[in-house]
Amino acid sequence: MSLSPLIKLNQLNYNSSQPGKKVILSDISLELTADKIVTIIGPNGAGKTTLLKLILGLIDSAKGEIFRHKDLRIGYMPQQLAMNTLMPLTVERLLQLATPRANRDIDQVIHDILIEVGASHLRHQSVHVLSGGERQRIMLARALMHNPNLLVLDEPTQGVDVIGQEELYQLIAKIRDQRHCGIVLVSHDLHTVMRASDEVICLNGHICCSGSPDTVKDHPSYQTLFMGQSFIEPAITTYTHHHDHCHDDGLEGHHHD
Repeated sequence: MSLSPLIKLNQLNYNSSQPGKKVILSDISLELTADKIVTIIGPNGAGKTTLLKLILGLIDSAKGEIFRHKDLRIGYMPQQLAMNTLMPLTVERLLQLATPRANRDIDQVIHDILIEVGASHLRHQSVHVLSGGERQRIMLARALMHNPNLLVLDEPTQGVDVIGQEELYQLIAKIRDQRHCGIVLVSHDLHTVMRASDEVICLNGHICCSGSPDTVKDHPSYQTLFMGQSFIEPAITTYTHHHDHCHDDGLEGHHHD
């Protein structure tokens, strides 16, 4: 049975609020479903951040439609989280602050999620002394505190070395497999992320091409936009998810204009 989209964008357009109303995004149509990793790539200024804001509902589109599942729960991992370095803050406290409901068994939830992201040993560590890879795992844990069925990840491997990037992408795929959630992420790590995705969307103000990594890497639009960054098989073997199982979802979608 086909899955109901968690979010569906239909011919979405977005113009700048500045004088002249420059077109930032034009005719964007896409679907985000459970059990699928969708990666958005594109050059600087392509509208990737604007598209994420539209998905998150932080801004309204000038034209087009957005359909949201009636039970949509989004977990968001931003590029950076502004934190006062003078204020003591442990990993545990950061996750407590991200908890949506006060009546939950917070200690157990934090324990379980930190194990899930491979960071249980960091629970009482100060957030300010974490390495890049450790901080991204904690940010991912923070996004999971809402028990999302859609994860929105903005540059999830920013500030992480190549080996750490590989481990994080494997972790993201594992979370998708275990939680059966949808995942949409923005990334510049072309050589790694392509094989870690079910679908790749190449964006440059509009959708230039989309499809499986193998399809997109051979598309003329991809080759033009990323000339000099041709797809190269990474030295580290990346995780590739194979859909050899099916999922049943009888939920109906919810429409938002």
